[in-house]
Amino acid sequence: MQQTDIPLNVNGSAMDTPEPLLEAERVAISIVVPLMNEQENVSILYDRIAEQLKVLDKTYEIIFIDDGSTDNTFSVLKGLYEAHPNIVRVVRFRHNFGKTPGLVAGFDRARGEVVFTMDGDLQDDPQEIPRYLEKLDEGYDLVTGWKFPRLDPISKTFPSRIFNGLVSKLSGVQLHDINCGFKAYRREVVEDPYLKLYGDFHRFIPIIATSRGFRVAEIKVKHHPRQYGVSKYGARRFAQGLIDLTNILFLTKYLRRPLRLFAPLGFWCFILGVLVDLYEVIRALYIIHEPIHQQPALFVGILLMIFGVQFFLAGLQSEMVRHYAFQRGEESNVRQELR
Repeated sequence: MQQTDIPLNVNGSAMDTPEPLLEAERVAISIVVPLMNEQENVSILYDRIAEQLKVLDKTYEIIFIDDGSTDNTFSVLKGLYEAHPNIVRVVRFRHNFGKTPGLVAGFDRARGEVVFTMDGDLQDDPQEIPRYLEKLDEGYDLVTGWKFPRLDPISKTFPSRIFNGLVSKLSGVQLHDINCGFKAYRREVVEDPYLKLYGDFHRFIPIIATSRGFRVAEIKVKHHPRQYGVSKYGARRFAQGLIDLTNILFLTKYLRRPLRLFAPLGFWCFILGVLVDLYEVIRALYIIHEPIHQQPALFVGILLMIFGVQFFLAGLQSEMVRHYAFQRGEESNVRQELR
């Protein structure tokens, strides 16, 4: 078995971009499975995926990303590779980098015209793969799953429902289950150089893809309760998700036009400060007849005006950064060209 150590950057992807694939190296479907400490699940998952894809009679590969497992997960994956070297590919991280770097590593290595992502906990059902392909055939570029009914404890489903509602409301992308890891992508989506995934942005891929002009759809999928292992997600994920959502909304709506965010903030903050100070001056001189400098709200108004100016200057500075970092391809995404 050939085993190669590849230097990884902090996001878990190879430092050098993989060479462009030759047409002969292409397969119809790639399955990318990032996982950690799933020793009981990986063999069962492989059997289920292989069984379903054999029925479809399409060429395929399964890429497992071992995200720093501390159990025997890699040993099991190594056995799968030795048994199926033409199908199974394994990438082993040096330690736990996270799900987003795992997906990026899988995308970089995927050879499929269609790329699926699945979790390694057996809660996603490979029998749903044909339905994803049917939806892609309708002209969509990315199909994401909606686990319905979701068979998780309320400690996971309740925060998830609140989070999904916030994401749909604020982003305008109407999805019921933004966190579902079971997705199908056309190759051009994962190859888009401006689909920048880092941190924990994997959960917001549909929003980023929509901002790039790709068509996104959602389908209901079967969901199974976890049988082996433990969930890797807790309450802290909800708070982190809100922070990342704020970041994503800014990047997708104002990255190309930052002054359109900062200028209104600065204007209204400055006006509010003027109104506060004007009120305090009139109140001090004509109503309570006290010295103006003894009115605390006067200094609040001054601070608001200062903040207003700073917001506007921050917008101008962001525009200068944007101008310096401008790239033509990031402004649009061409689907087809007749010439």
